[in-house]
This record gives sequence, C-alpha cells and structure tokens, in this order.
Amino acid sequence: MSQPLSTIGSMQFDYDERKLTELIVHVAGRLADDRAGGSTKLNKVLFFADFTHVRRHRAPITGADYQHLAHGPAPRRLLPIRARLIAAGEAELVEEDFLGRSQHRLVARRPADLSVFTEAELETIDAVLEDLAGMTAGQVSALSHEEAAWKHTSDGESI
Repeated sequence: MSQPLSTIGSMQFDYDERKLTELIVHVAGRLADDRAGGSTKLNKVLFFADFTHVRRHRAPITGADYQHLAHGPAPRRLLPIRARLIAAGEAELVEEDFLGRSQHRLVARRPADLSVFTEAELETIDAVLEDLAGMTAGQVSALSHEEAAWKHTSDGESI
C-alpha cells in the first residue's frame, strides 16, 4: 500500500507519518525550555523544517500536507498524531500562562527516534530551531505569513 502524496507547489512527495511523528516529538522536546514554545511555535517549526529542506534539498523531511490556518501553516495530521501520542503516554498537552495568555504546550514524554532522519534532515531541523530561537509564537507566525506558499493560499487550502 503506497503512502498518500502531498503537494508543495507543483511537486508531489510521499508522506511519512513516522517521520512527522518523530519530528513532532523531537521539536516538542527541543522547545521544552523555550517559554514561547507552545503549539503555535511547534506548528511553525514543523512547517519551516519541511519547507526549508525543500529549498535546500528539493524534498521535504516528512512529506506532510500543510494547511493554511488563521495563525499560519500547520500539518493536517498534527492533531491526530498529537492525540495518539497523548493516548499512548508519549506526550502530554499542558496549558500554561505566557505573558497573560493561555498557551498549550506539547511536552514529550519520550525521546524522539532520530534514526528515521538523514544527517541532512537533522541539520535542517537544527538550523530552523536555531533561527527561530528567542522568537515568540507571534513573531514566528508573522514570519510564516511572509512565505509565498502562505500568501498564495486561503484558509483551509493546502500549502
């Protein structure tokens, strides 16, 4: 059985749910000490990792389908994967106060299996995390709105 395809521009890619799952766990773990590392920032790191990897290597890391949402792009499969991780005790969703606002943070309860990624993919993920370090979710969201893929789509459409 073949994996569904995702599309970025006119290019189509195989989707790898295991890679997206491990990327979510890895990024959640890396954002653990980032006060602004809630759900919005997690979504944007996932987006920037996949799309930066396309720019550098002509292929995404996960092949996930990203959708245009009000606060920026997010993978369509994020919520089902997050629910599965929480149900399995591999992650927890915690509500925190951040600058007077409610923030939902995914807390990884296990280390990510980094063996599913190539060295180049890990380099891209690390570079994106480094580039976005110190930025708030609002700043990262605004940055995602500058992407051509975002500008040329509307709410609910695939990016």
